[in-house]
Amino acid sequence: MITLDVCIEPLFTNLPTEERIARIGEAGYKAIECWLHDASFDGEAFDFGAPRDPSAIRQACAAAGVRLNNLVVNPPDDGAIGGAPIRSDMHAKYLERVEAAVAWGKAAGCDMAITCTGDVQPGMSPGEMRDTVVKALGEAAAIAEREGFTLLLEPLNTRVDHAGYWLDSSDTGAEIVRDIGSPGLRLLFDVYHMQVMHGDIIAHIRAQQDVIGHYHSAGVPGRAEHDGGELDYSAILRAIADTGYSGAFGLEYFPAENENDVSLQRVREYLMGSCVCE
Repeated sequence: MITLDVCIEPLFTNLPTEERIARIGEAGYKAIECWLHDASFDGEAFDFGAPRDPSAIRQACAAAGVRLNNLVVNPPDDGAIGGAPIRSDMHAKYLERVEAAVAWGKAAGCDMAITCTGDVQPGMSPGEMRDTVVKALGEAAAIAEREGFTLLLEPLNTRVDHAGYWLDSSDTGAEIVRDIGSPGLRLLFDVYHMQVMHGDIIAHIRAQQDVIGHYHSAGVPGRAEHDGGELDYSAILRAIADTGYSGAFGLEYFPAENENDVSLQRVREYLMGSCVCE
């Protein structure tokens, strides 16, 4: 079975992390994920004033009956927070950030973290940017592999949400993961982002199943609830199950429904209709 996994950041943004976890558990979900380990997201910005305590997160998950699936190493930007693989001048900063995220994740009870490439660099050729990313990710994957951890490389859409981001193709992401060839690095296939970029979701999932380590999802268009949009998530989930995947399916969406509890129930009922989820 595929486990539905809720990203806590866009939900219950007026509550502390531990209470968000409790509310998601009450909604019937069995897994959660978060973004940065040293900041929470209040719906508009990161708050670095109160770094997340991994022991408190572990305890909150145990009390809620959920598991922490993954966190995020670095945001998809210019590398200001945690560095960026695409910038050679930031490789040391980025690798230090990977070490910190892995240590926090293990203490909090998870063994995966999402990593982003950073933005396109003026003055660098496409080949130079790819080589720079591969070099940094190869070293990061070695760190993760040594610690029994997995980094998840995430392509994002550049048409709506992340203009300027370098890795906007799951095809390129899959090639990079295959080229590095480490169990410490897998592909994060975000259904929402890849539908915005190129569509043909099920064919891409089947072609890249050998390197996919996690999924993200949201409704298209709008990045809100999964039902009512242009994607048939029941068919997508059944196709994923047919590949043999039995990990988590991340719900990283921004609710349009006013009540977050109602939104979570609505999405869960819709996705459970695929009959391959728990």
